[in-house]
Amino acid sequence: MKIGLVGLGRMGANMTLRLLRARHAVVGFDQTRAAVEAVGAQGAAPAFALEELVKALEPPRVVWAMIPSGAPVDDLIERLRPLLSRGDLIVDGGNSNYKDSKRRHDALAGAGIGFVDVGVSGGIWGLENGFCMMLGGEAEAVARLKPVLDALAPRDGWLHAGPSGAGHYAKMIHNGIEYGLMQSYAEGFELLRAGDYSYDLGKLAHLWNQGSVVRSWLLELAERAFEKDPGLEKIRGWVQDSGEGRWTVMEAIDRGVPAEVLAMALLSRFRSRQDDSFRDKVIAALRAEFGGHAVKEKA
Repeated sequence: MKIGLVGLGRMGANMTLRLLRARHAVVGFDQTRAAVEAVGAQGAAPAFALEELVKALEPPRVVWAMIPSGAPVDDLIERLRPLLSRGDLIVDGGNSNYKDSKRRHDALAGAGIGFVDVGVSGGIWGLENGFCMMLGGEAEAVARLKPVLDALAPRDGWLHAGPSGAGHYAKMIHNGIEYGLMQSYAEGFELLRAGDYSYDLGKLAHLWNQGSVVRSWLLELAERAFEKDPGLEKIRGWVQDSGEGRWTVMEAIDRGVPAEVLAMALLSRFRSRQDDSFRDKVIAALRAEFGGHAVKEKA
């Protein structure tokens, strides 16, 4: 299958490479010329303008975007609309608000252009392990994407979750849960460090992944982080929050769902910007390990 991919950052570039390995044809575009040249060197068809990308695709086209949420997605759609034809399909694989995705779907439907929202999880490890994907949109549009979805995901790693917005709604809640899980691990490791015993936290994290009820991939990443820097001395306990965590808590408030843990995990990230606790170093380290997110290093 041939697909256009817009946005060749950490996720977009790795998705491009995974598709190329599965012998799909990818036309890659990014605002940064070096990013386009990098995937071109790996076998993708480079496009240095949206017009080039669209021209390189045969109708009915599929253009998959991996760009920041909000205005960048709206701007991209406005630039693509006059270039695309009825029957073409736009896929938003970024972390957009599900309400925006429903609005975009409805607006594009009037022009005969399909729209699918895809919540993508996997971080920088997706190239090797595959990407977990939650999709929202019409069944026919999702079916068109099956060849690339099968290539991008591990076995049973993608799901048509429902109509427009369902993919990004599921990813929003997924990320809210992620906040709570990381906060729980972080507080536990801080208590271990504050106790009377000099634990090797990396070895303890490894042990807990050998059949214990708290085993997880996040705990594997904690082990890696502790192996690199046992006391996490090289990073500050400053933790950024993404839109999905806030949106999840706002959704809980709007629907009257008592999501206490998720709300407190979000508020703890706000507190992290006021001091430099060990728990926040753990969360910062975990985000760097699974997503390649920036950390603030100590001077």
